[in-house]
Amino acid sequence: MKPLVHHEGLVVPVVAANIDTDILVPKQYLKRVERTGLADYLFDRWRYLDRGNATDDPYVDCATREPDPAFVLNLPQYKGASILLAGANFGCGSSREQAVWAIAEWGIRAVIAPSFGDIFFNNCYANGILPIRLAGPDMDVLLRNAGRAGYSLQIDLPAQKVSDGSGGEWLFDIDPFRKSSLLEGRDAIALTLQKAAAISRFEQAHWSSQLWLASSAPAFHQSSTNPEPTT
Repeated sequence: MKPLVHHEGLVVPVVAANIDTDILVPKQYLKRVERTGLADYLFDRWRYLDRGNATDDPYVDCATREPDPAFVLNLPQYKGASILLAGANFGCGSSREQAVWAIAEWGIRAVIAPSFGDIFFNNCYANGILPIRLAGPDMDVLLRNAGRAGYSLQIDLPAQKVSDGSGGEWLFDIDPFRKSSLLEGRDAIALTLQKAAAISRFEQAHWSSQLWLASSAPAFHQSSTNPEPTT
């Protein structure tokens, strides 16, 4: 997972409230088995003029579909944006992690909203995206500013601060454990692997003290307690 310490990026606003995960990635694309390739389907129903009803093919080539020129992600001034401004309860609905995968693959490193769906909020941290909760009045200021071409924000995670380089500053709260994980780029797998030596010691002690479980023991134990016969 890529660490996030300081980030500066162009801001793109998607201001509707209660954007659920089916809007972010519609259900037909959940048939895909890959973790990549979902960015083309982000906001699928709003992003394309066929509104996502043309096909149930999870591998449809979006280059053949006509984009909606009015949708914000299709506007040229927001190309390359990496900070998403959203309405309240963003990412509500189902628990599909594909919604976060699509956002990350599109290039978003932080989502700022008044509130989030709980599972989506947790999935963001698991995939290196910083979800920032800001109060309604602060969001109103940011959304007004985001209407200006080229509006960008700077995120200082150690200081837990968002700023715009023009005097605007907004502080946000974050759980200390989640903060350190983002700063160091550690997902759940990396955190577990930090304890690899302790896990190995536990496993060896466990199987050594539970010899009656030898038939289901890991290979390292079976090889030591049940050696192959020699000739």
